[in-house]
Amino acid sequence: MLLRREPDRLIAIGQPAHARISGQLAAAWGNERFGELRPREEVVLAASQHDIGMAGWDAEPELNPATGLPYSFIEMPLATHSGLWTRAPLLALSQSRYVALLVSMHGTALYGMRDLGTLEPGDAARVRAYLDGQHALQAELRDSLGAPADEVARNQRLIWTWDHLSLAVLLDWAPTTARDVPTADSSTDLTLCTDNMLDPWPFSTDSVDLSCDGRVLDGPYEDERSMREALAQAPWVRLDFRLLHSTAP
Repeated sequence: MLLRREPDRLIAIGQPAHARISGQLAAAWGNERFGELRPREEVVLAASQHDIGMAGWDAEPELNPATGLPYSFIEMPLATHSGLWTRAPLLALSQSRYVALLVSMHGTALYGMRDLGTLEPGDAARVRAYLDGQHALQAELRDSLGAPADEVARNQRLIWTWDHLSLAVLLDWAPTTARDVPTADSSTDLTLCTDNMLDPWPFSTDSVDLSCDGRVLDGPYEDERSMREALAQAPWVRLDFRLLHSTAP
């Protein structure tokens, strides 16, 4: 779950809603400099489903006792988080092997950033087990698909980029830079500015509209039951954003 803090309200955004924006970015992606998506349908679906493992948890989130709010995705206990990511590619597999492969690769990219030396021994062992299991699954899926390694690696990096941009838009991270973004024949850095302008521009049109739903919370809450009840009854809000070409008039 994402928690978007605005001056007068707090908005809970489900991970699948954030992934929906990643999918919208993917669907609009591509021009002469940044190239095409291949295979397009599977990559767009993978972008929109990359957080599929979080869907059940977001329906019944756990309370963070330190804040009185649902755990955000960066606050979740490692055991919970790794368990959700272990199940994610298996859920995606019911739709597409290619999607499951990219979902798994996104998870291992996230966990590959963790410094195991700073973790408690039990958590470090849990991360190693997760990575070993996912790498084995990825090898099996690659063999089954016969997908070129360079193509799959490029698509994983694109999903990483869209994930970052979606989070940046929803959580007001701008200005922020996505590194090593694949282009048609190389890679580049892509900067999101505070006015939602992107430089360089990776889309075929001069603007891209993004939207998702969230719910307005009035916590903190004393216990998990009251938090879940409040979330179930919280007012819905539609969030709309427009990305603009940095050189647009």
